[in-house]
Amino acid sequence: MALTVYDYRTDVRNVLVTPQIRSRFMRLEPGEGGDAHSHDLGHEVFLVLSGRAEFIIDGEVGEVGPGQMCVALVDQLHSLRVIGDEPMTMYLSVTPHIQPTHTMWTADGEREPHRFASSSAYDRDTDTTTPMDELLDSLAAATLAVRDAADLAADAQDGAAESLKAALSDDDLDAASESRSAIWDALVEVYRRSAELADLWNDVAPRAGRT
Repeated sequence: MALTVYDYRTDVRNVLVTPQIRSRFMRLEPGEGGDAHSHDLGHEVFLVLSGRAEFIIDGEVGEVGPGQMCVALVDQLHSLRVIGDEPMTMYLSVTPHIQPTHTMWTADGEREPHRFASSSAYDRDTDTTTPMDELLDSLAAATLAVRDAADLAADAQDGAAESLKAALSDDDLDAASESRSAIWDALVEVYRRSAELADLWNDVAPRAGRT
């Protein structure tokens, strides 16, 4: 279905999970919260829809209510707790969503070992039909594809970047736009291949050890 409408009053779950983004509606009862953690790669957006919560992000404390949002950037330690007598419902998204998604820390500020989660933790089925050897071979091939795309992008920039510098120096916006497009046409393949790599990694990680 091309258009799916989600409602925070009924769809209290992960609604979109890809390597680029995980988004969900979450409901917590008064006093409930989550352990402090950070994300190695992801920015996390919190948009409160009903109720109120106290957020601690990178040591700063703030209260967030309906219609308000806050953001925990990459590597910022964050936690929250529902305050008041009402449940709190919020929308949250993490971009990108690549395992291990959460980094936990000791009270002394020491990083704990990586924690990989099952796909079911994000309301997705784990691929148990594809043999692990096949998945690992695909992961290796995808990694090489990223490398090859990056090499091609670097080669394309050798000429295009110099042309872009010259065009900008001459204030020739038509030539600059052409060079910019040439750089992007090469770079976009790096991003596409990286997304394919991340998707495969998220299939491999839950099956490659303890969760």
